[in-house]
Amino acid sequence: MINTNLKFWRRELALTQAQIAEKLGIKRSLVGAYEEGRAEPRMATLVNMARLFGISLDQLVTTDFSKRKNAKAATTMRQLEPAPAGGDDDDPEPSPAGGKLRILALTVDKDQNENIELVPHKAAAGYLNGYADPEYLGELPRFRLPMLPSTGSYRAFEISGDSMLPLVSGTVVVGRYVEEMANLKDGTPCVVVSPRDGIVFKRVFRKARPAGALALHSDNPRYQPYDLPGAEALEIWEAKCYISSHFPAAELSLERLASVVADLQQQVTELRNA
Repeated sequence: MINTNLKFWRRELALTQAQIAEKLGIKRSLVGAYEEGRAEPRMATLVNMARLFGISLDQLVTTDFSKRKNAKAATTMRQLEPAPAGGDDDDPEPSPAGGKLRILALTVDKDQNENIELVPHKAAAGYLNGYADPEYLGELPRFRLPMLPSTGSYRAFEISGDSMLPLVSGTVVVGRYVEEMANLKDGTPCVVVSPRDGIVFKRVFRKARPAGALALHSDNPRYQPYDLPGAEALEIWEAKCYISSHFPAAELSLERLASVVADLQQQVTELRNA
């Protein structure tokens, strides 16, 4: 299935053979030979293909994606770095904190519009293993919010705990995928995915952090900020909106509080003069 899948995913990603060759670190003529079945890729090249398409190596070799109707998922490119010549790139993928992300798996509807996949709290543990697997994402609940800007990709996460009050546990935070950490302002609320902490919702700071580390802060002062090594950040999603069935209580402004105090003082004065 290698030749069929190579051709299928290259067209899905709207890439030329030359562009695919550059990203795999091989000659363009080899891409044509692979697609026509005249040659077989080396194992290192197969691994890079699977990474490029956001699928497993087993899927690349055994699954005929061209025959899938109403495919549940597709992959999209997000600043993929070209592999070194020879296609032997065994280095881990760059992390968000390092500046560039490589591959983002996502789902699309029948009109090829990107969905927003919802990661419920009960699916948080599984997401750490399936975040780059289109089939896994295809099993998650998904929806669309037309009011969000069309630029960027979005995902929704059900948060737990009270570290980001007034947002309560169970609130769904919709975030936009962060492609370049350099464009993210310090203090921006984000959903951060890492093997150590799982899925957390915090304010992210980068300035003055050593070796690309992230400082994660809670809005609830009961929780102390802590550092996360940049290499451990699998994904970062900039919070853009939230969905909740809980309506926060109205807060009194200083002006309103002063007015209430003035009214009480007047009532006390009237009672004294009565």
